[in-house]
Amino acid sequence: MKYSPKSNKSPLLTEKVLKDSIIFEDGNIIVINKPGWLVCHPSKNGPWSSLVGAVKEYLRLDRIFLVGRLDRETSGVVLIAKNQKTGRDWQMSLEKHKLKRTYLAIVEGNMRKCCHVTGFIGKDPYSKVFVKQRVAEQSRKSKRAETLFYPILEAGGFTLVSVITKTGRKHQIRVHSQSIGFPLVGEKLYGHNELYYLEFCQSGWNSRWINQLGMSRQALHARRFGSLEEGKVFEAEIPDDFQNFMKTRMDIKISDFKEILKKIELIECQELSVI
Repeated sequence: MKYSPKSNKSPLLTEKVLKDSIIFEDGNIIVINKPGWLVCHPSKNGPWSSLVGAVKEYLRLDRIFLVGRLDRETSGVVLIAKNQKTGRDWQMSLEKHKLKRTYLAIVEGNMRKCCHVTGFIGKDPYSKVFVKQRVAEQSRKSKRAETLFYPILEAGGFTLVSVITKTGRKHQIRVHSQSIGFPLVGEKLYGHNELYYLEFCQSGWNSRWINQLGMSRQALHARRFGSLEEGKVFEAEIPDDFQNFMKTRMDIKISDFKEILKKIELIECQELSVI
């Protein structure tokens, strides 16, 4: 699923693209591999400009129930319930930490050992961006956050990382990766200069940025989501832009991908079984 981010507006989906993105569907839920550049919640550009809007049109339902959203530029597994009871059940499982999510990320720099980041996250009072968060002191407004970064492969000055979150805070992975000196590839807000983000909001994507940012979106992919206890774990394939970056900027061969996936799955299974 390919989009060219020439503007700051959400791209329009088609029914075919949405169908091709379905990972699983039954009478109660539909699970989508959300592309980067697609917002979850409805936008002003019509129903097919957001995941929720498009799914409502596709299912011909007036109400659906999103269980665990993703940031606009984060691709990967999103679960949507078709009725209120199912949505409430999945949401309660999420709040009780019975559901687990794992991510893949590509970060700048050579991360040679596991990084366990824990502390508090709160609003960044020094930023011009209202939604921006930062590592903060404990307070009434800050929230505890915990993230595990596991390096999978480093090459070309970048590292492919398996990420497991033990809390679900706003922009958590992006904040934590920046705080330890390994910002995400393609990161406009939590990278080296938030002016990329401000300019993007005003004028859209600038093709000249690709040399500095590496990718046109943040390199974050929600790979797995679900419950190991119930045997309901949904998986989203590694997106094309990830694979292209690994091949062109990290010189990773396609034949190496199977071994990379085995290493990722081993880490995920070990960690998810004890979280």
